[in-house]
Amino acid sequence: MVEARAKLTDIVSLAEAVAQLAEQRLPPVDSWHPARRGHSGIRIDRGGRWLHDGAPIEREAMVRLFSTVLRREADGRYVLVTPAEMLDIDVEDAPFLAVGVSSEGEGPLRTLGFRLNTGDFVIAGPDNGIEMRAFAGQLAPYLRVRGSLDARIVRPVYYELADAALAEAAVPPGLWSNGTFFALGSGA
Repeated sequence: MVEARAKLTDIVSLAEAVAQLAEQRLPPVDSWHPARRGHSGIRIDRGGRWLHDGAPIEREAMVRLFSTVLRREADGRYVLVTPAEMLDIDVEDAPFLAVGVSSEGEGPLRTLGFRLNTGDFVIAGPDNGIEMRAFAGQLAPYLRVRGSLDARIVRPVYYELADAALAEAAVPPGLWSNGTFFALGSGA
Protein backbone atom coordinates (compact mmCIF):
# COMPACT_ATOMS: atom_id res chain seq x y z
CA MET A 1 0.00 0.00 0.00
CA VAL A 2 2.70 2.38 -1.09
CA GLU A 3 2.16 5.65 -2.93
CA ALA A 4 3.72 4.47 -6.18
CA ARG A 5 4.31 6.79 -9.14
CA ALA A 6 1.99 5.86 -11.98
CA LYS A 7 1.71 7.11 -15.55
CA LEU A 8 -1.64 7.78 -17.20
CA THR A 9 -1.30 4.56 -19.16
CA ASP A 10 0.53 2.17 -16.85
CA ILE A 11 -2.40 0.33 -15.29
CA VAL A 12 -4.81 -2.01 -17.00
CA SER A 13 -6.71 -0.76 -20.01
CA LEU A 14 -10.02 0.87 -19.27
CA ALA A 15 -11.79 -2.02 -21.00
CA GLU A 16 -10.14 -4.42 -18.54
CA ALA A 17 -11.05 -2.13 -15.62
CA VAL A 18 -14.69 -1.96 -16.75
CA ALA A 19 -14.78 -5.76 -17.05
CA GLN A 20 -13.39 -6.11 -13.52
CA LEU A 21 -15.95 -3.58 -12.23
CA ALA A 22 -18.77 -5.59 -13.83
CA GLU A 23 -17.56 -8.74 -12.05
CA GLN A 24 -17.22 -6.98 -8.70
CA ARG A 25 -19.98 -7.91 -6.29
CA LEU A 26 -19.97 -5.94 -3.07
CA PRO A 27 -22.01 -6.96 -0.03
CA PRO A 28 -25.24 -4.94 0.50
CA VAL A 29 -23.82 -3.07 3.52
CA ASP A 30 -26.35 -0.23 3.21
CA SER A 31 -29.17 -2.64 3.98
CA TRP A 32 -27.55 -4.11 7.11
CA HIS A 33 -28.43 -2.54 10.48
CA PRO A 34 -27.34 -5.00 13.19
CA ALA A 35 -28.00 -4.35 16.88
CA ARG A 36 -24.56 -5.50 18.04
CA ARG A 37 -22.16 -2.51 18.06
CA GLY A 38 -18.62 -1.81 19.17
CA HIS A 39 -15.19 -0.68 18.02
CA SER A 40 -13.03 -2.76 15.72
CA GLY A 41 -9.67 -1.53 17.02
CA ILE A 42 -8.85 -0.75 13.38
CA ARG A 43 -7.49 2.54 12.10
CA ILE A 44 -6.64 3.65 8.57
CA ASP A 45 -3.85 6.22 8.65
CA ARG A 46 -3.30 9.05 6.16
CA GLY A 47 -0.91 6.85 4.17
CA GLY A 48 -3.66 4.29 3.57
CA ARG A 49 -2.21 1.75 6.03
CA TRP A 50 -4.71 -0.39 7.90
CA LEU A 51 -3.69 -0.95 11.52
CA HIS A 52 -5.23 -3.14 14.21
CA ASP A 53 -4.43 -2.13 17.78
CA GLY A 54 -1.51 -0.11 16.36
CA ALA A 55 0.05 -2.96 14.34
CA PRO A 56 -0.15 -3.01 10.53
CA ILE A 57 -2.52 -5.53 8.99
CA GLU A 58 -0.02 -7.34 6.76
CA ARG A 59 -2.40 -9.59 4.83
CA GLU A 60 -3.64 -7.69 1.77
CA ALA A 61 -6.52 -10.16 1.39
CA MET A 62 -7.75 -9.18 4.86
CA VAL A 63 -7.59 -5.46 4.03
CA ARG A 64 -9.48 -6.11 0.76
CA LEU A 65 -12.14 -8.05 2.67
CA PHE A 66 -12.56 -5.32 5.28
CA SER A 67 -12.75 -2.67 2.53
CA THR A 68 -15.79 -4.42 1.03
CA VAL A 69 -17.80 -4.12 4.26
CA LEU A 70 -16.80 -0.50 4.97
CA ARG A 71 -19.55 2.11 5.15
CA ARG A 72 -19.73 5.76 6.18
CA GLU A 73 -22.63 6.76 8.39
CA ALA A 74 -24.64 9.97 8.05
CA ASP A 75 -22.84 11.39 11.13
CA GLY A 76 -19.44 10.92 9.41
CA ARG A 77 -18.35 7.79 11.32
CA TYR A 78 -16.84 4.89 9.42
CA VAL A 79 -18.01 1.37 10.27
CA LEU A 80 -17.30 -2.19 9.27
CA VAL A 81 -20.72 -3.79 8.95
CA THR A 82 -21.98 -7.36 8.57
CA PRO A 83 -25.46 -8.75 9.12
CA ALA A 84 -24.39 -9.64 12.69
CA GLU A 85 -22.46 -6.57 13.90
CA MET A 86 -21.36 -3.02 13.18
CA LEU A 87 -17.92 -1.94 14.40
CA ASP A 88 -16.50 1.58 14.32
CA ILE A 89 -13.23 2.12 12.46
CA ASP A 90 -11.04 5.23 12.74
CA VAL A 91 -10.06 6.88 9.45
CA GLU A 92 -7.47 9.66 9.53
CA ASP A 93 -8.22 11.06 6.06
CA ALA A 94 -9.89 8.92 3.38
CA PRO A 95 -10.24 5.14 3.60
CA PHE A 96 -8.73 4.56 0.15
CA LEU A 97 -5.88 5.91 -1.99
CA ALA A 98 -6.04 6.26 -5.77
CA VAL A 99 -2.55 5.02 -6.68
CA GLY A 100 -2.80 4.62 -10.46
CA VAL A 101 -4.72 6.09 -13.36
CA SER A 102 -5.42 5.13 -16.94
CA SER A 103 -6.78 7.54 -19.53
CA GLU A 104 -8.45 6.98 -22.87
CA GLY A 105 -9.65 9.68 -25.24
CA GLU A 106 -9.28 13.45 -25.02
CA GLY A 107 -11.38 16.42 -23.97
CA PRO A 108 -15.07 15.63 -23.39
CA LEU A 109 -14.51 12.10 -24.76
CA ARG A 110 -11.88 11.22 -22.11
CA THR A 111 -12.42 8.46 -19.57
CA LEU A 112 -10.25 8.17 -16.46
CA GLY A 113 -9.95 4.87 -14.61
CA PHE A 114 -8.31 4.81 -11.19
CA ARG A 115 -6.68 1.88 -9.39
CA LEU A 116 -7.05 1.97 -5.62
CA ASN A 117 -4.58 0.76 -3.03
CA THR A 118 -6.97 -2.17 -2.42
CA GLY A 119 -6.65 -3.27 -6.07
CA ASP A 120 -10.15 -2.09 -6.96
CA PHE A 121 -10.94 0.15 -9.95
CA VAL A 122 -13.13 3.24 -10.18
CA ILE A 123 -14.12 5.08 -13.36
CA ALA A 124 -14.45 8.83 -12.68
CA GLY A 125 -17.78 10.26 -13.81
CA PRO A 126 -21.11 11.59 -12.57
CA ASP A 127 -21.35 9.07 -9.69
CA ASN A 128 -17.63 8.99 -8.95
CA GLY A 129 -16.56 12.62 -8.95
CA ILE A 130 -13.19 14.21 -8.39
CA GLU A 131 -13.03 17.19 -6.05
CA MET A 132 -10.41 19.30 -4.33
CA ARG A 133 -10.70 19.47 -0.52
CA ALA A 134 -8.65 20.78 2.34
CA PHE A 135 -6.99 18.29 4.68
CA ALA A 136 -4.36 19.19 7.28
CA GLY A 137 -4.09 22.72 5.87
CA GLN A 138 -3.45 21.62 2.27
CA LEU A 139 -5.65 21.25 -0.77
CA ALA A 140 -5.82 17.65 -2.03
CA PRO A 141 -7.76 15.81 -4.75
CA TYR A 142 -10.30 13.13 -3.81
CA LEU A 143 -12.24 10.59 -5.85
CA ARG A 144 -15.66 9.32 -4.81
CA VAL A 145 -15.42 5.52 -4.66
CA ARG A 146 -18.91 4.42 -3.63
CA GLY A 147 -21.65 5.67 -1.33
CA SER A 148 -19.93 8.34 0.72
CA LEU A 149 -16.50 6.67 0.66
CA ASP A 150 -13.60 8.52 -0.97
CA ALA A 151 -10.05 7.90 -2.09
CA ARG A 152 -7.36 10.55 -1.85
CA ILE A 153 -5.57 10.77 -5.19
CA VAL A 154 -1.88 10.40 -4.35
CA ARG A 155 0.43 13.22 -5.35
CA PRO A 156 2.22 11.49 -8.27
CA VAL A 157 -1.14 10.55 -9.85
CA TYR A 158 -2.44 14.08 -9.31
CA TYR A 159 0.66 15.47 -11.06
CA GLU A 160 -0.06 13.20 -14.04
CA LEU A 161 -3.64 14.49 -14.13
CA ALA A 162 -2.45 18.10 -13.83
CA ASP A 163 0.02 17.62 -16.71
CA ALA A 164 -2.78 16.25 -18.90
CA ALA A 165 -5.09 19.10 -17.88
CA LEU A 166 -2.47 21.74 -18.69
CA ALA A 167 -1.83 20.10 -22.07
CA GLU A 168 -5.54 20.39 -22.89
CA ALA A 169 -5.53 24.04 -21.75
CA ALA A 170 -9.06 23.94 -20.32
CA VAL A 171 -10.18 26.95 -18.27
CA PRO A 172 -10.28 26.29 -15.38
CA PRO A 173 -7.60 23.58 -15.54
CA GLY A 174 -9.26 20.20 -15.36
CA LEU A 175 -10.17 17.02 -17.16
CA TRP A 176 -13.28 15.35 -18.50
CA SER A 177 -14.18 11.80 -17.59
CA ASN A 178 -17.25 9.87 -18.58
CA GLY A 179 -19.05 13.04 -19.70
CA THR A 180 -18.28 15.13 -16.59
CA PHE A 181 -15.70 17.93 -16.25
CA PHE A 182 -13.59 17.98 -13.08
CA ALA A 183 -11.62 21.12 -12.20
CA LEU A 184 -8.24 20.27 -10.70
CA GLY A 185 -7.02 23.57 -9.32
CA SER A 186 -7.44 25.61 -6.17
CA GLY A 187 -10.48 27.32 -7.65
CA ALA A 188 -12.29 23.98 -7.90
